[in-house]
Formats: sequence, C-alpha cells, structure tokens
Amino acid sequence: MRFKKTALVIVLAMFTLGSALAQKTAIDFWTWRPEDVDAYNKLIAVFEKANPGVDVVMTAHKSTEYNTILSAALSGGSGPDVFQSRAYGGLETFAQSGMMESLEKWVPELKDFDKAPLRGATSIKDGKVYGVPFASQTLFIYYNKAIYKQLGLSVPETWDQFLANLQAMKKAGIQPLANGGKDGWTLEVMMGSICPNFYGANDFFDAVVAGKTTFQDPRFVGAIAKLKELTPYLPDLFMGVSYTDMQSAFINEMAGHFIGGSFEAGYFSAQNPALEYDVFTPPVAKSGDKPYVSVYADGNFSMNSGSKKKEAAAKFLRFLASKTTGDFFIKDLKQVSAVPGADTSSSPYIKKVLQLQKYNTPYVMLVGFRYQQPTGSVLIQAALQGFMAGKFDAAEVAKQVQEGVATWYAPFKK
Repeated sequence: MRFKKTALVIVLAMFTLGSALAQKTAIDFWTWRPEDVDAYNKLIAVFEKANPGVDVVMTAHKSTEYNTILSAALSGGSGPDVFQSRAYGGLETFAQSGMMESLEKWVPELKDFDKAPLRGATSIKDGKVYGVPFASQTLFIYYNKAIYKQLGLSVPETWDQFLANLQAMKKAGIQPLANGGKDGWTLEVMMGSICPNFYGANDFFDAVVAGKTTFQDPRFVGAIAKLKELTPYLPDLFMGVSYTDMQSAFINEMAGHFIGGSFEAGYFSAQNPALEYDVFTPPVAKSGDKPYVSVYADGNFSMNSGSKKKEAAAKFLRFLASKTTGDFFIKDLKQVSAVPGADTSSSPYIKKVLQLQKYNTPYVMLVGFRYQQPTGSVLIQAALQGFMAGKFDAAEVAKQVQEGVATWYAPFKK
C-alpha cells in the first residue's frame, strides 16, 4: 500500500513538472550585435529569473546582413518575436509594411521616455510608436592613452593638431588610425564624426533638411574633402580593411586612434580589459570653435506583428523598457541608455560622453535622409568608397548624394 502511495506521489510530481514545462513559452530575440552576445546573455538571465514562464532564445546576425535576413524572415511569416530595429527611416520601412506591432498598449512605460529617443521609434506616417528605444550614440575619436603618453602627445583641439599627432605616430612606427573602407557604413561614421565641424553642424543640417541648401553646398563639399587628408595615416591597403579588422587593430594596441561611435566602448573593454583608452570630440577648424559631435537614436526593441506569443514578447519588451535594462546598458555595454532614470553615476565613460554632447548635431544621413530609397546613407557610403579609393573628388560625392536623394525628397523638388 505504501509503495502504491509513493508511486502515485511520483506520478503526480512528474505530471506537475510536465505541466510546468509545457506552460513555459520560448520567444525568439534577434540582434545585429554579435559583439554584445555575452552581455545580452547576462541581461536575459535576469529577465528569465524574474519571469520563469518565459525563455528567451537569442540569435545574433552580422550587422551588414541583418536587415536583409530580418526582412526576408518577417515577410515570409516567420522571424523573431522580439528584435532590434533600426531607428528613423530604418524603422519606417518595417512599420509601414505591417511587420511591426505598435507598442503603446503593450508597453505603457513608453509614455515616460523622452521625445528625442522616441522620435527614432515613431513612424512619421501614422505617429505610432513601434519600438522601445535602447540607446543614443555619439560619434567621436578614440585614442590609446598609453601611446599618447609614450609619445608625449596632448589631446588635439584643432584639425592641424590632430594631423600633427597622426604624423608623430607614423614617424614612430605606430599605425595612426585603425579605420578602413571595406565596409561602407564605417566611412559614413567617419564622415559623421569629422565633417560636422567643417560643414557647419546644425546650421547646415537645418538648412539642407528644409531644402534651403543642398549637399552640393560648398561647405559640405569642403568637409568631405577633409577626409582625404586622413589617407596617409590609414592602414596599408585600407580599402580592404573591414570593420572587425579595425576593431582588432585598436583593441590589440596596433593603432593609436579609432574614429567611431560610443557603442564601441563596451566591446573594447570586454576584449581587452587592460586597454587604456579615452575619447575626444572631432577636431575643429580653428581654436575656439565649438566642437560638435553627431548624436542619434541608435535603435529600438520591437515586436513582430505576426508573433503568436505577443503576451510573452510584451513581458520581455516591458523588461527592456525598465531601469534594470537602462542600468545594464550603462554599466555593461557602456552606452547612453534611453530608459528614463537610468543611473549614469556608475560610469565615468558615460559621464564623459554626456559631457561631449554639450554641442551636438544630428547624424545627418541617418536622422534626415533614410526614409525612402535610395537612402542618403546608401548613397554616401558608396560615394565615399569611390572617393577614398581615389576614383573621383569630393564634388562628385556631393553630386551623387544630391541627385539620389532628390529623386524622392520633396524639399529638393521645389
């Protein structure tokens, strides 16, 4: 009799365990940052502990392939339940194709977010919010502090001082710049970092967005021409140097500078904790000029409108909109979180980034000209690759961008 009772208890326990396992929901989450997988796994573990009924299965795709893979999956009726989505025009494409779920009813925390990051998550056509903003990014220049100390260099303020530092590194047998041109988007980042302080930052941005000037404005052409002055300090055969090559060169202290974005810092530190680096604003034309940095909403977390697991997906999205995630972005990814109330006091690096944002300007092609095809980003990336390879001059870069954007941008058609 005792045996029968024991057996019954075991059967009931197994049934209860089986029911619990059966009730567990697995949701797919996609990201374009393979570099951040280890960090995201830590964040996901926190969510799963607080939500034992939901498992998050993460997949990371290469950034340059992400949009194509995501679009094919979503349009085919599959794809992830939750995914990183681009901001501004990158979001618009998916939102208006019906592939994204508007989130106001699912994530009430969105009402507390600032307008600036929400702009990158809001459709310009229907005014609905399709993502939880995760971070703002700033473009500037990283430098190796140990190399600067070794060569007795000071952080440059002006363009001439910057070039002098590059020359000093080259003379000492140190690669001055890690940057290459194989991946066109990294050249757009270089442009977004260096050029605003030569084309007039917000004055030019406001004018070109309003159609009061064009990309063939001499200020913009002259700013693009400045990039060519960097070629003596780029790696040998730099047009074949990829993004990962660039990262590796700076992380392994083979290059003294890296022109990039604030999103790099977490990966740099994770790969080489001993790396001594800091950042400075891109140089200005002359001493005393205001040093502007390009700032933009990096992206969002969005929901697949075709998901069969929206309740579980919404739980994860609300967690991604929480202070826990905001603090994680600051501490672990070293990024300026878009979440209201995130603790910036724990990171000297984030404090520095916010300090550099005192004078800021929109990242021109991303914020203003990615809403239709051909996007300003596609155009500038291809044109800059030709320019940096020596195929044509800065005026031709401006001409190609202007003519491409003018095919769809209404203010240029007046």
